[in-house]
Amino acid sequence: MIRFLMVLTAAVPGTIYYAIRIFWAVYRKGPNARCVCDYVPRAWSKMMLRAAGVRVVVENAEAIDPEVAQVVVANHVSWFDVAVLAAYTPGPYVFVAKKEVGRTPLFGRAVKACGYIFIDRKDRSGALQSLGIARRRLEEDGSSVIMFPEGTRSATGKLTPFKKGAFVLAIQTGAAVVPTAIFGSRAVMRKGSFWIRPGVIRVRFGDPIPVEGYTIDQRNELTEKAWNSLAQLQAKHGQD
Repeated sequence: MIRFLMVLTAAVPGTIYYAIRIFWAVYRKGPNARCVCDYVPRAWSKMMLRAAGVRVVVENAEAIDPEVAQVVVANHVSWFDVAVLAAYTPGPYVFVAKKEVGRTPLFGRAVKACGYIFIDRKDRSGALQSLGIARRRLEEDGSSVIMFPEGTRSATGKLTPFKKGAFVLAIQTGAAVVPTAIFGSRAVMRKGSFWIRPGVIRVRFGDPIPVEGYTIDQRNELTEKAWNSLAQLQAKHGQD
């Protein structure tokens, strides 16, 4: 609980400071708005990781091409998965996340102003509209899109079935899928718990999966291939 209080102590003033930086850059339409939107989520996430006593090890970062938009899909067992990917994914990116994340006081609205996309899983038409926005980011802006295709955090740590939205998006845009395995985050903070333990989180980016030749009718095949690739990454490099 002491570590949680340390994170909270860092989060409140840090979130206010970084959110103001985003609002000032975005809403005044400053020329450096994109740079601020790239820098701030990384800086905020690294601050939170330091406060939690978390060290991050990044493996195979060269799988991410900062010059090419990709769809990064990762396993999800802890809130710290978001912080790790936000801090250490190379190149420009946006997250596609559930709407509850967007309701985070100040910072949720700030990153939404930077183009982060929030989905209401209970609203199918709204979810499709959100994926349409993500498609435009990939095609026009060149930002990679980070998604957790399980849809929610796994309580057991085991990889659960993937939803298809990320893979439809990849097929529509031609963006390669990068399976990404995160290890150790569940030991730091489990789903449903406020108990934070210092530790090491590893993130390993897998080899990109090209989507050329896939059609929308083959979205299930691509989804299964990505699931298998991520499961193999976990098995080969150590599952936590």
